This record gives sequence, C-alpha cells and structure tokens, in this order.
Amino acid sequence: MDQSKLKAVIMDEQAMDRAITRVAHEIIEHNEGAESIAIVGVLRRGVPLAERLADKIESIEGVRPKIGKLDISFYRDDFSSRLAPVLHATEIMFPIDGVDIVLVDDVLYTGRTVRSALDALMDLGRPKSVQLAVMVDRGHRELPIRADYVGKNVPSSHEEDVRVSIVPLDEKDSVEIWGIEKNVGGTE
Repeated sequence: MDQSKLKAVIMDEQAMDRAITRVAHEIIEHNEGAESIAIVGVLRRGVPLAERLADKIESIEGVRPKIGKLDISFYRDDFSSRLAPVLHATEIMFPIDGVDIVLVDDVLYTGRTVRSALDALMDLGRPKSVQLAVMVDRGHRELPIRADYVGKNVPSSHEEDVRVSIVPLDEKDSVEIWGIEKNVGGTE
C-alpha cells in the first residue's frame, strides 16, 4: 500500500494571506479597478479563495466584486470513470455575458480542471474575458493553459502531491508538498 509523507510546508497562513493580497492588487491593476469584474471559484477550494480575494479587493477598492461558485463535476473528462462523483450546485446569481470573470482555483497542474471550468462557464453565457487566478502553479501542463495570477509557483514532480488547505474546509491555511512512498516488498 502506498503511503503519503509530508515533505515540506511551502506556505503558511501568513504567506497565503500575503499572496492573496498581492493577487488582489494585480487583478485591480490589470482590470483598472474592480467595477467590471466578477470572481468565480471552482468548487471546492477555489470558493474560499475567491471569497478571500473579493474581501481583499473590497478592502482596497471599496467595491465588492460579484462572487459565484462553479461545479465542474459533469464537465470533467474523467467523469465516466468516477464511481460516485460528489455533485454540488453551481451558484452564479448574475449574468456573465459581457463580464470580466476571474476564475479561481487552488492548484494549476495539468490544466484539465481549468478546461472543464471554461466549458461550464461557456454553457452559462459569454463573458467578456476569463482570467485565471490560482494559489499554486505546479507546472506539468497537458493543455495550453496558463494562469494570469499566481500566488506561488511550486515546481514539483509527478510523484508529489501539492495540497492547499484552507479554512473553513480544512483545519488550517497552508500549502504543503507530500511525497508518495511506494510499498517496497512485503504484503498488503
């Protein structure tokens, strides 16, 4: 049986907060304010990150962007191979046509989650633009997708797992690298 082992803590609560503050400033600068943007978090961990970004933008600009939650379960290219996918409701209570959307997720890896999110968004309307904000970009893209805003670039191997923990879904805020240790010899 394979076992996971903590290799490194890349970001703690303070580092994540600083990254969110920096990304909020970058979003404001790129969009020349916050009036024309909406922030959509990819369920699960993209949602609390989106809410924190909206809080930071509001504290800086005095304008709170609209916030939405996007469930991509049915859009994943591995949907048919999942035994029982956990479904959540997409909650985007505003029209997205002509809006600059900032799509938020926790980790950018192969690009497949983002592709699924783009498909889901396009089924809801036609945004003016879609910008991507992630807490961690770990590389290893399989699709030509890149983030516009990155909390931290974390080079990692395929044998590692980059985990973003965020309150309220987790007990703490952190970014950690976990290694997978293969069971060598022995029985299971």
